[in-house]
Amino acid sequence: MLLFHMPENLIDLHTHGIGKYDTKTENPDDILRMAMLYAKAGTAAFLPTIYSGTIPQMRANMAAVSVAMGMQRAGASMILGLHLEGPFLNPARCGAQDKKSLIKPAISHLEKLIEGYEGIIKIVTIAPEMPGALKVIERAVSLGIKVNMGHSDATCGQALSGKKAGATGISHIFNAMRPFHHREPGIAGFGLIDEDVFIEVIADGIHLDPKTLRLIFKIKRADRIIIVSDSIKGAGIKKGVIRTSAGAIAGSAVTLSDALKNVENAGGDALKSASENPLNYLNL
Repeated sequence: MLLFHMPENLIDLHTHGIGKYDTKTENPDDILRMAMLYAKAGTAAFLPTIYSGTIPQMRANMAAVSVAMGMQRAGASMILGLHLEGPFLNPARCGAQDKKSLIKPAISHLEKLIEGYEGIIKIVTIAPEMPGALKVIERAVSLGIKVNMGHSDATCGQALSGKKAGATGISHIFNAMRPFHHREPGIAGFGLIDEDVFIEVIADGIHLDPKTLRLIFKIKRADRIIIVSDSIKGAGIKKGVIRTSAGAIAGSAVTLSDALKNVENAGGDALKSASENPLNYLNL
């Protein structure tokens, strides 16, 4: 990991795809092609992020990444491991994730999902308010896996319970979660004011209004902000965001390097939040 001591190396901890490829694949070559495209876009390392699906589907996608990690090529972005975005999410806040694939959190489901991949799974996103979620969070953390809270309708108090269970991050703050309200700040409010929890921020200028981005950098500890792309297939080809056929935002079309100017305009430390902070979060 000494490769990443330089601050200009960008690390993307939440990305599903780029170009013609994404993590909905059983072909390791697709993941390797993604790694080459990320490198060309200025991303030094990344966590391929697996979409929610059935456990067999997710494991097949995880297997492709695992094989690709053993075939990493010179000049490509380094594959650091896996980020599982699901399947323990709240259907009410599923966003573009497949609602039918979501299942109730249970330790038995977690163990079936991650068996054999415990060493490469770095982050799992879980909705902490779902029945059984706190025990699943505790179990994941005991295995050395970071837990992000996300795709969640959690109140501020429920988010705090998630933190007490061991969660240390929040996925793409403000997106796919309970909105902030002046009488119930919710999980987004919790993420802004908590001194310890890391927050992912999509800085494409669309997932978050530029004024919201500025608010985040004014309020949140600078060393707890992690810029992510949340890019999907089509990133680098299309512009802005990519939408579903119904018009909902499915993911970003930008890479981390595309987002740096937006961060700077919002008063944030772009390289810190896209390089140093993600490395610190993964303890690399």
